[in-house]
Amino acid sequence: MNQSTIPLVAMIGLSHAFALTTLAVDKPLEAGIQPFLGQPQLEMQALFGDERFPNVVVTTKGTVVATWGSKGVKARRSEDGGKNWGPEIVIADPGFHGGGTTVDENSGDILAFVEDQHPPAPLTIYRSQDDGKTWTAANTTIHPDIRGNVPSMHMNEHGITLSRGQHKGRLVRPSRYYGKKNAREEWATHYTNAIYSDDGGKTWHSSHPFPENGTGEAAVVELADGSLYYNSRVHWQERPNNRRRRGAVSTDGGQTWKDWHIVEILPDGPQDTSYGCMGGLTRLPIKGRDILIYSNCDSPKGRHHGTLWASFDGGKTWPVKRLLSEEKFAYSSLTTGRSNTPSEGWIYLHFEGGPTGASTIARFNLAWLLKGTPTGDGSIPAPLKRWVLISATARN
Repeated sequence: MNQSTIPLVAMIGLSHAFALTTLAVDKPLEAGIQPFLGQPQLEMQALFGDERFPNVVVTTKGTVVATWGSKGVKARRSEDGGKNWGPEIVIADPGFHGGGTTVDENSGDILAFVEDQHPPAPLTIYRSQDDGKTWTAANTTIHPDIRGNVPSMHMNEHGITLSRGQHKGRLVRPSRYYGKKNAREEWATHYTNAIYSDDGGKTWHSSHPFPENGTGEAAVVELADGSLYYNSRVHWQERPNNRRRRGAVSTDGGQTWKDWHIVEILPDGPQDTSYGCMGGLTRLPIKGRDILIYSNCDSPKGRHHGTLWASFDGGKTWPVKRLLSEEKFAYSSLTTGRSNTPSEGWIYLHFEGGPTGASTIARFNLAWLLKGTPTGDGSIPAPLKRWVLISATARN
């Protein structure tokens, strides 16, 4: 990092601090903001060939694992922070990627959710106990929600492990109820929710439904105060302002959702359709702060112009966005690097499309995103604004 930024970082109180908790891993889950700053950086490369449905996670060892596939589910691993990627690893063949790939921070296991076909369909959860190198079908039980419905998995953002409060160690991943089938006449019966497990993914309980029907494909993060922020796609043309994202909060570890609202600033895919597009969401692992990153296409028509947004207050406002690529951009997934590993300081985006192929992996830092365009929805914190100015002056 340029020496001129060091006094500012200290002034903000964002030094490279110790984690709030490490659960069962030996590397801190949270540190300071400094690794995400420095010179703005963005890199992209092709990852998988044809097919669809991306997720990306970082394991407890700092390995980046991307999952993918609609005709069999597969993974690729990077042990050097995303510079180089190993060969494709088969998780299930045949199989249909259900999203929600989850790193269990208690054990280091990774869980992948595979449905037999486009849901509603039978589900198998695959477990890796060797950092994503091999995968085995696991015996699991998913209990229905209060309406008696067992949710489907497709196609949601990755899961998380809670690190705070009475539900510390709980696994939570977004899910959805598909009704009888994925058909327009059934959309009014669809809704998002979540499943959660307190025994390492052997037994899952279904949360209460999201407070709005006609939703599907969601993302969840844990905030610094232990609450969960939930962000969902709309999947019903009759909903008000149905081209904007939906938000809600849980204060009981993902069992119920409240404070439903329309996230007016965030587009839910292209603005010429009656339904949205899966978006990515992650929280930077910075102690005591709630910097969230969201991804989706930002286009009046068609799925392209992939864009990143940043929030500095846990999703209340989204003051800055930056265009990633004008090329095709559809479903996307976001995650962040782990302290004291080669992934540290990087934000990872796995998406459909881009200039490099059917599946593209991008890695960038917060410094790159901070050079984006103001949205008019809130403001970047003053110390970070000064950091942008100081770093630009230093480069000049």
